[in-house]
Amino acid sequence: MMPLTLAAAGETVVIRKISGKDTMRQHLADMGFVVDAEVTVVSRVMGNLIIQVKGSRVAIDQSVASRIFC
Repeated sequence: MMPLTLAAAGETVVIRKISGKDTMRQHLADMGFVVDAEVTVVSRVMGNLIIQVKGSRVAIDQSVASRIFC
């Protein structure tokens, strides 16, 4: 497993684990970041990531992306 921060732009990965407090995990789940979901790293901007998940594009910062493992 590797954190989502290490995925390259254009790469599609499957989420295997989400760490953090319950409130953070629930917030990510509300945005579509759940175990076994496919996500694509669209681009990186100054350490932040734009992710395509379940047909939507979501911007997350590096600290949040480091809690998502694929």
